[in-house]
Amino acid sequence: MTVVLPPPKTRESDSTPQRATEASGASEAGRLTDIGRLVVHCADRPGIVAAISRFLADHDANIIESDQSTSDPSGGDFFLRMVFRKRDLQAEINAMAGLFESSLVEKLGVVNWSLTTTAKSRRVAVMVSKYDHCLVDLLWRARRGELPAQIGLVISNHPDLAAEVRSFGVPFVHIPVTRDNKAEAEAKQLELLRDNFDLVVLARYMQILSGDFLDKIGCPVINIHHSFLPAFAGAGPYDRAKTRGVKLVGATAHYVTEDLDEGPIIEQDVVRVSHRDDVATLERRGADVERSVLHRAVLWHCEDRVLRQENTTVVFAR
Repeated sequence: MTVVLPPPKTRESDSTPQRATEASGASEAGRLTDIGRLVVHCADRPGIVAAISRFLADHDANIIESDQSTSDPSGGDFFLRMVFRKRDLQAEINAMAGLFESSLVEKLGVVNWSLTTTAKSRRVAVMVSKYDHCLVDLLWRARRGELPAQIGLVISNHPDLAAEVRSFGVPFVHIPVTRDNKAEAEAKQLELLRDNFDLVVLARYMQILSGDFLDKIGCPVINIHHSFLPAFAGAGPYDRAKTRGVKLVGATAHYVTEDLDEGPIIEQDVVRVSHRDDVATLERRGADVERSVLHRAVLWHCEDRVLRQENTTVVFAR
């Protein structure tokens, strides 16, 4: 295992992320400490919105955004995401969460819920192999403040991207993975990841994670792959797609489960291609889609816009 530590920060590198955040204004609520999000999944019934709105009003919280959906107005599942503003939220959020649980969770038949503040960025780790397009895009967006996330570690089974990652001031860890040492390699990865991160992103990590690894990781894992699956699984998908005359190139971002590439889908997109495009052009256009799809999936997860329900998702996208 090889660890490449980031270089010391200079005055310029310390100030760049803040300037970029102020300039881009891309994240939902910036770093305002009095903005919170309440996300709820429960059985649908009358009075849910009224009860939750009253709860927030009783805590002097002003609702500034609300989105809701039901799977069936008669006996279905209800999904709600509210963004609110409350003075001194940081100091009171734990007490609010306790009161929400004691007063509304059982009453509304809540399946799962979360109450968070935008003041705290998600801690994100990235796993990658040799393709750099998704990794560098995430690092660049995080540095500019376009992701409400702090990328604290990159793990790779190859050493190739160490210098690229190091230039962003992010630790890079090389853990080789072979058929013979897979269990040992995953144990080393878990030592670094477990209890240290809120999300792990597979930015073209070309290894299959074991069920044991996913059980122990303790946080969600998001993956990105081309949308040819299952038609062109395995090596050289773009070459085989070219010989079949594909007209669409796309990407899928999903949560990782033990069933390979069958986890709940967060985001997908496609672009049209034609017979004039060679394999290199197909790959380039595919990489462009993968970057944008993975960015949106990670952004929406970090903004509490994604609710998982069994093997599907409800996404409150902008």
